[in-house]
Amino acid sequence: MIRYVLRSDGVTGLYHGLSASLLRQLTYSTTRFGVYEELKELFSSSLSQPSFPTLVAMASTSGLLGGIAGNPADVLNVRMQHDAALPAGERRNYKHAIDGLVRMTREEGWRSLWRGVWPNSMRAVLMTASQLASYDAFKRSLLTHTALEDGLTTHFTASFLAGFVATTICSPVDVVKTRIMSAHTQQGLLTLLASIYRKEGWSWMFRGWVPSFIRLGPHTIATFMFLEQHKKIYRHWKGLPE
Repeated sequence: MIRYVLRSDGVTGLYHGLSASLLRQLTYSTTRFGVYEELKELFSSSLSQPSFPTLVAMASTSGLLGGIAGNPADVLNVRMQHDAALPAGERRNYKHAIDGLVRMTREEGWRSLWRGVWPNSMRAVLMTASQLASYDAFKRSLLTHTALEDGLTTHFTASFLAGFVATTICSPVDVVKTRIMSAHTQQGLLTLLASIYRKEGWSWMFRGWVPSFIRLGPHTIATFMFLEQHKKIYRHWKGLPE
């Protein structure tokens, strides 16, 4: 696939959809991380921390809201990245994220912005629960059961494990989401699942797991290591306890 993209579009082809990806992070990630941290702060005290089931519930709520907020950018992101794999005559050729949103609304109606919103939101629930809640659980276990302190080694290890869990849990939903959003015709979810199963069997659930982990693993590690340092700097700046 990389060779095909480089041959047909050059190095810039690897960055198709960058503006849509940035817009997605501004909507989807900001919402889910912001809501999750606020809920965690609300349910925490100096004497107790939320249990793992509570963390999962908070992360699921955050993911649902983030998935809804980020769906238009997610549809656009999938389409712009999928363009590189299509013949030149079938490409949509959105110039950038804003152009894509305007053209989708004008050519297909505003409903096109919400194509696949429920599979996407379900994926966001699974992603946030398996990523954020599992990170906090792994970090808590490492601090409790090992000699590690609350530092970079702990953050790296917990985020690596969280990335592995998130990739595995979200793989089936990612396959369905990508096929719905990149489709040129609308198809019901159950009809699509039946069609995929007939053609590919159960193996469809983990199709693309390795490239997904190559993307999500480093992304999860970088996200949580940056987030931990950001919180540390913010608390020091505000004079808050660590």
